[in-house]
Order: sequence, then C-alpha cells, then structure tokens
Amino acid sequence: MRTGHFQETTGQLIALTDNRTVIGWTAALLIMLVLAPLLVGAYTLTLMITVLIAVVGAVGLNLLTGTTGLISLGQAGFLAVGAYGNGVLMADFGWPFWLSLPAGGILAALVSLLVGVPSLRLKGLYLAITTLAFSFIIAHVILYAEPITGGPNGVFVNGASLFGYNMQRGAPLYYLALVVCVLVVLMVLNLQRSRIGRAWLAIRDHDIAAKAMGIDLTRYKLLAFVISSFIVGLAGGLISLQIRFINIDVFALILSIEALAIIILGGLGSVAGAILGAVFLTLLPEGIRLFFNLILEPGSSFYSTYVYEIRGVAYGAVIVAFLRFKPDGLIGLWRDQKKFWSNWPLAY
Repeated sequence: MRTGHFQETTGQLIALTDNRTVIGWTAALLIMLVLAPLLVGAYTLTLMITVLIAVVGAVGLNLLTGTTGLISLGQAGFLAVGAYGNGVLMADFGWPFWLSLPAGGILAALVSLLVGVPSLRLKGLYLAITTLAFSFIIAHVILYAEPITGGPNGVFVNGASLFGYNMQRGAPLYYLALVVCVLVVLMVLNLQRSRIGRAWLAIRDHDIAAKAMGIDLTRYKLLAFVISSFIVGLAGGLISLQIRFINIDVFALILSIEALAIIILGGLGSVAGAILGAVFLTLLPEGIRLFFNLILEPGSSFYSTYVYEIRGVAYGAVIVAFLRFKPDGLIGLWRDQKKFWSNWPLAY
C-alpha cells in the first residue's frame, strides 16, 4: 500500500512518476486512444480530434500563464499565425504537411518575440492588454496582407497526405493529432521538472526574489513566450488541417477567452489540469446539445436558434461556479477525491 511520496534515489526524484498505478492507467488510456478509431463513429472521432487539438493549445498556454505566471490574451493571434503559416506553405509553396506544420509553429514562436520583448517589464493586467492588442494587430496584418494570406478570402488547405493516406480526415488526422498531443505533453512535463521549469515557477511565485537568486528574467520570460507560442502554433496548424479552409473570422477573440477559461477550469500550472480543462470545455457544448435533445420535443429548433447564447451562458456559469467553489479547478477536484478515497473510511 502506497503511504507517501518519499524518494530515496536521484532516479525517483527526477522521474515523471514512480507510481505503478499511474503508469498502468496511463498505458491503458494510451491503448484506448490508439484503438479509438476502430471503436467509434465518424462524428465521435471528429470530436476527439477537436479535443486533442484543444489539449495541445491549452498545454501551450498553461506553460506561459500557469507555469510562468504571464497572463496572455493573444492566443487567437498565435493560433492564426500557426494556421496561416501551415496553410500558406502547403497551398502556395507545395510544402509537405510534416514540414509546414512545425514551420508554422516556428513562425508563431518568432512572431512571439515581437510581443515578448516589449512586454518584459509588464505583468498582470498590463501584459494581458498588450497581448490582446497584439492579437488585433495580427488579425489586421492577415486581413490586409492579401497577396500572401488571401485577405478576407482566406486560404484553402488541401493536399496533406502521407504514404497515400489523406491526413486531413478520419483516422489519419486523429493519429496525427494524437502523436502531436503526446509529444507536446511529454515535452512540457520534462521542461517543468528541469532547471528551466523551476526558474519559471520562481518567476511566477515572486519575480523579484527569482532575480535576487540569479535567475535571468529576460531570458526565461522570452523562452516561455517562444516555447508556448510554438506549441500554440502547432495547434493552429492542426486546426487548419482539420477545417481545410481558414480566414481571419476563424480566429476571433473568443478563442483567447476560451483558452484562458480552459486552464482556469482545469487548474493553473498543471499539465493534467490543462488536459482536463480542454476535454471538459470542448465537450461542454456537446453535453448541452444532448441535454436539450432530452428535454425538448423532437424537431424543436430552440437549441439551434440560440446555440451561441446558450453556450456563452453555460461557459460563464461554469467559470463563475469553479472560481467560487473550486478555485483549484478540475485537477483540485480530482486531488480531493483521490485523497478522500485513499483515506476512506477515515476521511470524514
């Protein structure tokens, strides 16, 4: 019976986990995800692809906001840069997707320096407003750079194939999103337990004390911006592959708000929390749709007519409820339940 978290060796200290139960459940989850295309229909598979892309974006934002403490409302802009980078390289230059997708992420990382460098002395609300302004700037640049981006006409993203498989639909796209998601999660988990991750945590908790300890704030803040934007750019590239047509309307401000809501609901600073938040908030509209299908008469158009209003009210209600009753988010709720059942029946 596991009674504590005492580590006796260096290997145990730096390992992602030394709990065999966690390793077993993680392996089981990965096996289920690999077998999912064989077990579910096309509609459910599409939902799962959307969830995986949301997880990638949420983990990237959580690295910047949750781990480093730099609040960003510019995620829609970085998603747009990654999506347009991937789409333009594929459509106009004929790049294969396995090159254009990481190139879109790299482009988003380079663009992040434009907002990261001027924002080094900003934090809190001032940084959030700066990143929001950056998102608006990116939208206008894309809109008026018509020779490159297509302007208001957008870009059609087609032709992504590998070994004869169309990588923009069904199981191939799902496995692509799954591979990217797993690699991103592993990368961030390893970064968080490295010297870089500890520096980010120190900056989040108290940047003045971190500077007094010898941590280069400029270097580590820029590194957080670059890596976070690269990951979000990958998510944008996956979005462009999934929807096949991108224009600036796809990357509205609501995406930045939803991204921030995901990591707040999941639990700031936790990769597992970001994953839970992405799954929960992405599937929330589907849960609402199923609920209204149960309570409304067949053929009723009420939900389809007011879908955006209902979704907005649901998002707001869920965020307010979690902030009021469970500020630690879903990961805090999970930890409480795990602690309760670990101590049961003496937990009362």
